[in-house]
Amino acid sequence: MTAGPRSVSNSLPASAGFDAWTIVLGIFAFGNIANAVWMLIDPVHWYYNLPAGVPDFGPLNEHFVRDIGCIFLLLGILLAWAAYDPRWRLTACAVNAAFYVLHALVHVLDTVRGLVGPEHWMIDASGVYVPALIMIGLTAAAARSAA
Repeated sequence: MTAGPRSVSNSLPASAGFDAWTIVLGIFAFGNIANAVWMLIDPVHWYYNLPAGVPDFGPLNEHFVRDIGCIFLLLGILLAWAAYDPRWRLTACAVNAAFYVLHALVHVLDTVRGLVGPEHWMIDASGVYVPALIMIGLTAAAARSAA
């Protein structure tokens, strides 16, 4: 028996490349990464200028804004990778959906318990609730295409 180097292929599957998933996941990746960069570079500007009523939720904590910026950056990088490599699409969508849904549930809790006013149902719709629903749908679609 001869021992030798084992051949391990790290190449991308033939289906890798540009398709509809590339566009959709690329858009979500860009949004996450752009938000992350803004949070990391200028958390004070992000806090006061994001059109989501962030100050309604409590006082500014620059460190915490940057911590969350790191999460958005990681989620964006994962989606960017999955936009090109189909093997990562289900994982990337599921991880992003989990974060988006948990984030949405925190907003629901804070609105229901009165930390913020009822206007936040509408304020949070486009930036919190709808993205969570879309990512759930993308996760389901990725699961079907992976099966």
